[in-house]
Amino acid sequence: MKWKRIQIVKCIISLSVFLMGAFAGLAFYEHRHFQEAVVLGPGVTEVKRLSDYFPQLRNTINDCNVYVLDSHKPGGAILVLGGTHPEEPAASLTAQLLVENAVMRQGKAFIVIHDNKSGSTVTRPGDAYPRFFRITTPWGIKKFRMGDRWANPLDSWPDPETYIHYPSGQLLAYMDIRNLNRTWPGRPSGLLCEQTCYALMNLIKTENVDLVIDLHEAELEYPVIGTLVAHQKLLPIATMTSMLISANYFRLGVEMSPVNLHGLSHREIGDFSQAGCILAETPEPFLDRVRGITDEALLLTGQDPFVLKAGEHKLLYWPIDESGWPIDVRVGRHCQTVKTITEVWTKFNADKPLIIENIPSYTEILQRGIGAFFHAPSETGRVVWE
Repeated sequence: MKWKRIQIVKCIISLSVFLMGAFAGLAFYEHRHFQEAVVLGPGVTEVKRLSDYFPQLRNTINDCNVYVLDSHKPGGAILVLGGTHPEEPAASLTAQLLVENAVMRQGKAFIVIHDNKSGSTVTRPGDAYPRFFRITTPWGIKKFRMGDRWANPLDSWPDPETYIHYPSGQLLAYMDIRNLNRTWPGRPSGLLCEQTCYALMNLIKTENVDLVIDLHEAELEYPVIGTLVAHQKLLPIATMTSMLISANYFRLGVEMSPVNLHGLSHREIGDFSQAGCILAETPEPFLDRVRGITDEALLLTGQDPFVLKAGEHKLLYWPIDESGWPIDVRVGRHCQTVKTITEVWTKFNADKPLIIENIPSYTEILQRGIGAFFHAPSETGRVVWE
């Protein structure tokens, strides 16, 4: 009898382990293969693939969509990157709002929603991130993947003992070879993120892009927050943008890209191409190490009592109160930043204007919420998938 009881217990344990593994596997599979619907707005004239600029990227997970908004009128060219770090959702949401709403009146725009798509198929191990988050719209609930800072190890392996950045030779943390904002300007023989940056550099050069805006979010414990980081080529434009936005909408700082810190978009794009780059940061309490439960509510509301307490003790680089940092505020900041940068660019570069209409303003987003600017996929045949 004792032997039979032991066998029954073993069978129950084995079955429990199998079921837990099966449920976990299904969850991982759903997250990795979930597709986000993107409605092509009236300004989208073409959808290209990143592999069009580097064929070796074809059939890899980072062969992402490149949305083209062409006015067919002379002007400058802009590239907006929205998915460099997929754990910073205000960036990709802003890029998608531009795709679904913006219209070019002069010049040409290229928009990427998930330039590190691999990173959007995994969440940070041990941090209990939600796999998905949801935005309420007038026509229903819109679902998005939540991601990680780094590309999925399933797609980029193995990490080196020490990552040696190309071409500077600077030594970086081993996992940063999967960080799309540490692998610029990229190289064709490198791992996934290096190849992705190489493809993006080819896009910038082939399409004669003048201006790149790289959208990000940052924890309040991080000193580079609520600011623009600009290559010296674009420092006057970033400074004027900071002054206009700070005077009329919200506080926005400006910094020059460090000359000797390599691998970052705001440094390498300006050094290795005709374009300049401005990186924009918004506050995201979800990323703070002192936070409480890391759930969808924190992601969307930006409200956390532990981060608030850290602020009371002056342990943060950016203010927070009971209202937190909601997703509407963070996306609104980015939309207004893109809008103002292009306006300032046009004032500085009358021969290469970038005139964009229908970008939701900061005020409009605060009043209506970002859900009001996403369009129902069922109401149009112009839908693609991310």
